[in-house]
Amino acid sequence: MSSFSSSDHHFMGRAIVLARRGLYTTHPNPRVGCVLVKQGEVVGEGYHVRAGEGHAEVNALRQAGDKAKGATAYVTLEPCSHYGRTPPCAEALVEAGISRMVCAMVDPNPAVAGRGLERLRQAGIETASGLMEAEARELNPGFIRRMEKGLPYVRAKLAMSADGRTAMASGESQWITGSAARADVQRLRARSSAILTGIDSVLLDDSSLTLRENELGLDNAADIVKRQPLRIVLDTQLRLPLTAKILHQPGRTLILTLCQDETRINALKQAGAEVQVREDGERLDLAAILKWLTQEEQCNELLVECGATLAGAFVEAGLVNELVVYMAPKLLGSSARPLLQLPLERMEQQIPLLLDEVRHLGQDLRLNWKLAGEESEN
Repeated sequence: MSSFSSSDHHFMGRAIVLARRGLYTTHPNPRVGCVLVKQGEVVGEGYHVRAGEGHAEVNALRQAGDKAKGATAYVTLEPCSHYGRTPPCAEALVEAGISRMVCAMVDPNPAVAGRGLERLRQAGIETASGLMEAEARELNPGFIRRMEKGLPYVRAKLAMSADGRTAMASGESQWITGSAARADVQRLRARSSAILTGIDSVLLDDSSLTLRENELGLDNAADIVKRQPLRIVLDTQLRLPLTAKILHQPGRTLILTLCQDETRINALKQAGAEVQVREDGERLDLAAILKWLTQEEQCNELLVECGATLAGAFVEAGLVNELVVYMAPKLLGSSARPLLQLPLERMEQQIPLLLDEVRHLGQDLRLNWKLAGEESEN
C-alpha cells in the first residue's frame, strides 16, 4: 500500500475539483481531472470537457509544455491505454517525460484495468493508486457501474409534502416544491445520460423533460443545454398524444412499447419520436431496459422521473440506487397520493435506506437516500 504525503492529498484534491467542472458535459465519458506538479509548483492542469475532445491529461500537458518533464501527474482516474476518439493518455504522459504518476483509482473496466499504469511502469515511471479513491468514485457513479456491472446508476426523483404525499387524489401536483428545488432538478437532469418517465405522468403533466438554460442557474448553462439527455417514455399501449410537449423539444425522445400498431408507430415517428417495440412479455421488463440502455446508449446515470406506481416498480425490482426526494413544508392530506406504490404488508418486508445527504433549497428539503445492499453500491 502506497503512503501519500499531505502534498499528494492537496494536489489530488485539486484534480478532483477540476474533474467536477465536467459534471454536466462529459457524457458518455467519465469526469476526470489532472494536475501536473514540479518541485512543489503546479505547472499544468486540465479536465475532460466533453467526449471527442482532449482528455484531462492532454489538456494539462498542453498547458505545461516542456515543464511536464520530470513532473508528478495527479489524475482522478487511471490514464487510458487504448485508442478511441483520441490517442491513449498513458502514451502522451510517457512521451512528455513525467517521473511519477498518482491516480485516485484504476480504470473500472475489468478488461483494461491496470493497463495504463503498467504502460507507465514499463517506461520507468513511478506509479501509485488509491489516493482519495472514495472521492474519485463519487465523481462517476454511473460510469463505474456501467463498466463494472453493465447497468446505469439509477436515481429516482420524487417530490412530496411533509406528510409524504406526491399529488392530490385527482393527480394534481404542480407545484409541490418551490423554484430552488425545481432548479436543482434541472441540474440532476443535466448530469444524467437519460431521463425516464411513464406514460401516465406525461398524460397528467404534459412535461417536456428538457434542460432549460434560464433555470439551471449555472455559468455555463448555454453550453450545457446543447446536450439534452435522452428522454424515454414507457408507453405499453402507445397512448402518447401526437401533441405532447415531449415530442416537440430539442434532443431525442424514445418511446418503449409493446404495441405493434404500425399506423400509430409511424405517426409518432413523424411527430419526432423514436419508437422501439419490445418483446418483453405482458409488461415492459425494467431490468432488460436498463441493460439495453448501457449497451446501446452508453447510459451512465439514469434519472427516473415518474409517478408512484412506476417508481415503486423500480424500487421493488431492486433497480434504484438512490432516491432523491424533495420535501415541501406542506400537508396534502390522507386522501392524496403516496410517494411510492409498494405492496408491502409485513414489517419484515421493509426496505432499509441510508440517508446520504440533507440540503435546504429555499423552504424545501432535498433528502438523498441510498438503497442499502450490494446492488446499490457503485
